Amino acid sequence: MPICTLHLLSLSCPVSQFIDQLVQDSALRPIVVANVHRWVITPSISSELLRKEWHIVLLLPGQVGLVETEVAELLAAEWKVEVGVPSRLLSDFGKRNQELLHPVPGSIPPLTGALEKRHGQAPDSAQDLELSDELLHWIEKFQKSGGAQAVTMLNLLAFNEGMKSEYIKYGKAFAKSVGSRRGGSAKLVGNVISPSSQQSSDGYVTDREKLWDEFAMAHYPSIAHFADMIASEDYQEVNHKHRLPSLKDTMILCTTDLQLPSDPHTSAKL
Repeated sequence: MPICTLHLLSLSCPVSQFIDQLVQDSALRPIVVANVHRWVITPSISSELLRKEWHIVLLLPGQVGLVETEVAELLAAEWKVEVGVPSRLLSDFGKRNQELLHPVPGSIPPLTGALEKRHGQAPDSAQDLELSDELLHWIEKFQKSGGAQAVTMLNLLAFNEGMKSEYIKYGKAFAKSVGSRRGGSAKLVGNVISPSSQQSSDGYVTDREKLWDEFAMAHYPSIAHFADMIASEDYQEVNHKHRLPSLKDTMILCTTDLQLPSDPHTSAKL
């Protein structure tokens, strides 16, 4: 299983300047570059993640730190962890990702109307991956400000002992019905294989042991499709039956993929 490095980056420059420098650095061959928009679920472990404003998610092949690269001077902070990603997912990822980001007209499933069917008291927060009023208001604002494109939800997962099998059941239901009927797709998944570390002007912090078990990048055709899913009864039944009992901790960041200038589908909003 190939090793990759997952980075969260806080920039000291505009995103456009970082992208230009990233493209010029011949030593870096990004698999994913994404713009961070907000936390959907905040973690309890790796609490250092909450002390910085993150701008970029970067997935690179190999065991790669950015300290000695040309982009290092543009970073205010870097958090990273090594992950193992199945070869079958990486071999054609570029093609699959472009098909997700630029779908054939008419191929995106319609919304199911779950938002209009909401009733009862909304949850106080989205920490259980339920649609709170605060998250819904942000989603509506995001859409009005031009956020109609596909979104990628970055997940880090830590399982309760002996409960990974329940999350596998959740994943199967996501792929078969509750996610796929809204265009949801787990486009990249893998095992976390190292402790995480963070470097910034405040110093260097590394975990003494591996705290996370897996990562996943879940694609949705739009933020509206994601909202439709977590507002629905069919999703919440699976969420409460399988996902929530399986997790000791998790985090989700809402991101949008950035197209590098060399990409023929260049459309990044920088």
